[in-house]
Amino acid sequence: MSLFIIFFFSVYAGMHIYAFHKAKSAVPFGTKTGICLAIFMLVMIMAPLIIRYLEKAGLETQARISAFTGYTWLGVLFLFCSCAVAIDVYRLLVYCAGFVLHKDISMITPSAKLSFFVPVLLSAAIATYGYFEAGNIKTEKIVIRSSKISKEAGSIRIVQISDVHLGLIVRGKKLKKILQEVKALKPDILVSTGDLVDGQTCNLKDLVTLFQEINPRYGKFAITGNHEVYAGLKDAKCFIEDAGFILLRGESMNIGGLINIAGVDDPAGRNFHISKTISEKELLSTLKKNIFTLLLKHRPIVDKESLGLFDLQLSGHVHKGQIFPFSIITWLYYPVDSGVANLLDSSYLYVNRGSGTWGPPIRFLSSPEVTLIELIHKD
Repeated sequence: MSLFIIFFFSVYAGMHIYAFHKAKSAVPFGTKTGICLAIFMLVMIMAPLIIRYLEKAGLETQARISAFTGYTWLGVLFLFCSCAVAIDVYRLLVYCAGFVLHKDISMITPSAKLSFFVPVLLSAAIATYGYFEAGNIKTEKIVIRSSKISKEAGSIRIVQISDVHLGLIVRGKKLKKILQEVKALKPDILVSTGDLVDGQTCNLKDLVTLFQEINPRYGKFAITGNHEVYAGLKDAKCFIEDAGFILLRGESMNIGGLINIAGVDDPAGRNFHISKTISEKELLSTLKKNIFTLLLKHRPIVDKESLGLFDLQLSGHVHKGQIFPFSIITWLYYPVDSGVANLLDSSYLYVNRGSGTWGPPIRFLSSPEVTLIELIHKD
């Protein structure tokens, strides 16, 4: 965790230095302006730590304002740097082509001003669009036919939410919108595949009742994500269970002889020595093979040793990058970063794009989702 924090702040500081350089190249400014801009950027770099301090101090209003400002800036800065780097790559290619051809073709390269102001305008426009896209929750549906679903059951409707990140930014209004989608789908089972909460849960107790209004006939089940660990697993566990979920931590259940549900802890807990250490293979091997087995696992990584022991793994975590082009990076690390993948012997992996947002209240080319999985008897 500490290495990740160091890496994050190093990259974030580098983005600010790059943006400062681009601004100074486009609009030469004096010492006073440079100092003011540097102070602003330093405050933005430290914003995640400031937000956490304010939250722990019980200054919720200040923390929420700081979170919205700081994380929106993070999203805008990422978009700016992505656009600016693309232009710089183009400028480099033009320079290399001119060098190889022994010709001056610099007239087709954008000026320093254009190289700054075009990314500024693009990042502002995309961030504005992305703010509204983050509120546009889509329902995704997949149908899986299996002989392990009994004729008596006929079909089982599972609704998945993931990565809601309830905290300073995602609050009651957004949660109500998510749960309206859930209610409309009339689930037999509701599952949350991690990161239901994002920060301290003491200011989220009023949201518990919204979950209590949903009571699927076969129950609600949840697992931990990495943010439950960061928020404080003890408090996060209380919130999840008060909301009516059965928290599966290296545990499994059989629901009325119709379906097996197993859930595992996110590996983030290992750093704090709070993860249940049972292996997936050991957990899944105890379940009846002739009954459909659902595995809840926050990160979309398939354990080769557990292949063939489950029929469907539901995951989240990746957000499909949340803001393009970050989705390219997440895709390189998680080859299945969203949607369904056929694994082996009629087993599947489904990765939810996330129902909320982490950090910036922005999504671009990765709209939030609620997923309906309909399990149907094969015949």
